[in-house]
Amino acid sequence: MNQQLDAADSVRREVAPRITQKRKSELGQFMTPSSVARFMAAMFPPSPLQTCRLLDAGAGVGALSCAFLDRWLAGGFGFETVEATAYEIDDTLRGHLKQHLANYATVKAEVVAGDYIQLASSANDLLSQGTRAENYTHAILNPPYKKINSNSPHRLALRSVGIETVNMYSAFVALAVAQAAPAGQIVAIIPRSFCNGPYYRPFRDFILERAAIRHMHLFDSRNKAFKDDEVLQENVIIRVERGGQQGPVTITTSTDDTFTDLATHEHPFDRIVFPDDPERFIHVPTSPEKSAIEQSPAVRYTLTELGIKVSTGPVVDFRLKDHLRDMPEEGTVPLVYPGHLSFTGTVWPVPGLKKPNAIVRNEATEKWLYPNGFYCVVRRFSSKEEKRRVVASVVEPSAFGEHTVLGFENHINLFHENKRGLPELLARGLAAFLNTTAVDESFRRFNGHTQVNATDLKLMKYPSREALMELGRWAKQHSEITQDMIDEQLGKLKA
Repeated sequence: MNQQLDAADSVRREVAPRITQKRKSELGQFMTPSSVARFMAAMFPPSPLQTCRLLDAGAGVGALSCAFLDRWLAGGFGFETVEATAYEIDDTLRGHLKQHLANYATVKAEVVAGDYIQLASSANDLLSQGTRAENYTHAILNPPYKKINSNSPHRLALRSVGIETVNMYSAFVALAVAQAAPAGQIVAIIPRSFCNGPYYRPFRDFILERAAIRHMHLFDSRNKAFKDDEVLQENVIIRVERGGQQGPVTITTSTDDTFTDLATHEHPFDRIVFPDDPERFIHVPTSPEKSAIEQSPAVRYTLTELGIKVSTGPVVDFRLKDHLRDMPEEGTVPLVYPGHLSFTGTVWPVPGLKKPNAIVRNEATEKWLYPNGFYCVVRRFSSKEEKRRVVASVVEPSAFGEHTVLGFENHINLFHENKRGLPELLARGLAAFLNTTAVDESFRRFNGHTQVNATDLKLMKYPSREALMELGRWAKQHSEITQDMIDEQLGKLKA
């Protein structure tokens, strides 16, 4: 019964390579492979409804609608009638979409030409007051992946209906939730970046206040959901229920879009969104066991309780270009980049680094400089291939000779005490703790991209100051430390 989906998929394979990269990035288009479309259609629960009102916004050539309708025709739903509304802005794709939906003779299908955000926002002036004009019972989405500028027409249209967000994909999902009927089911494949970070906080609040998360699917391999399009974002498929009572959440994982090694676990909601987390980060546990960090009675303190702060390195190099120097000279001070740091220590200067080693100390730069001292630092960016997301190092004052102040470049997060260095053992202990496998695994439960923000580090729990100093003392005694050694020490920490 999948012949319409197969037809849509062959059109996708034919059309997608012809869409220029420029057009793709303008519209944020990444078309859904048939295997993913079929899996998404299967995520909807059975329904007692007589009439289904289906929304497919940013429908492309219609693969998701076809997968849903194929399931219905095969007896997968008990609806007597289906009304489908598909939005598509691209003229070329819309022709294929109309043709594919027209092949379902019993479906009342409407294809809307235009911009879903603008049309749905203006058609639903009452959205923000809780009255929904459309009342879709089901929505199936692969929304565009594209940033929304802060004063763009999209941002203003969304704001008018109470939606504050920074990306098209989260805007589409928020609008679909707003337009859904009570108990309406929304299934969407979206980048995982909404799970954490301050920019997506209003979106998380919007969804969690109006819907219950029922199911999340995570692909273990970053690029396997849209491999034809070389997408490097980590994607999740999420199902939410409008107005649902929040209960346990089903988490499924598979390596790729063949779903051959599908694993399923259920988790209580307080392991998905921690009750005491003001940012409401969304965690995606991939095993039924609690993480080593959650299990450890020693790891339960906030940075505030430890008297430690974490900040992004304040020197934004392209803004201070005139003050940067390739190598140290009279009147300059060290400028620290990730390239100067490793777990074993600090090397400065590094000739041929491709980054400046020094910054001129003057009135324009003074406010960005920190006193020389011991700091624990974490790189803000890791490459897609790297095994670790969290990579911590110790900045050692002796590496900088007689210099009394340092510049920290923006690609670094640094732990400090009110803009001053840390006691040496505390800095070393923090770095050792942050380099444990348990921290990296815990971090990946809410962070789906390669960036490590200061906010992420701020919201983590840490061992006590005394336990960190003890860990630092241990680290200082060993000239070479392996991953296994650090992980073993974590298990020995005292509460």
